[in-house]
Amino acid sequence: MNYSFIIRKATSDDAAAIQNITKEAFKKYMEDTGFSGTMEALEETMEDIIKDIETKEVFVAFIDDIPVGSIRLKINPDNTAYISRFGVSLQYHNIGIGKSLMNLVDKLVKSRGIRKVSLHTASKYKDLIRFYYGRGFYIESTSNDRGYIRARLEKEYD
Repeated sequence: MNYSFIIRKATSDDAAAIQNITKEAFKKYMEDTGFSGTMEALEETMEDIIKDIETKEVFVAFIDDIPVGSIRLKINPDNTAYISRFGVSLQYHNIGIGKSLMNLVDKLVKSRGIRKVSLHTASKYKDLIRFYYGRGFYIESTSNDRGYIRARLEKEYD
């Protein structure tokens, strides 16, 4: 059996799939961290997603034409970037999709001369912290501004 795996820039036609991936991934995030409040990622509308597709670098990963992961990258005027709404469908965890999405972000930011990328995640989410450390990120700071301890992670590029 042949399998195909591709990552491409998202279009507005991908908004519903991105919304499904994001909701699935962030519900698990909430369960795994024990967070019981609300999260912006679970409240975003189709219009919010389409706006991100139009104003950020948004990518979708597909296996056999099935959308299985997505990531958003905002490039800031100060030549830094911020990763948000990174998620992979649960049945496709631990097969390299997340690594592939992060590798694509690495290539993109290097090609644009961006020196630093940051993101936030729950500091107690050991699996994600380990994943990000494995990709070269480090914890820059923590805050409790969302009702749980969030770590701001950064990765610097030469």
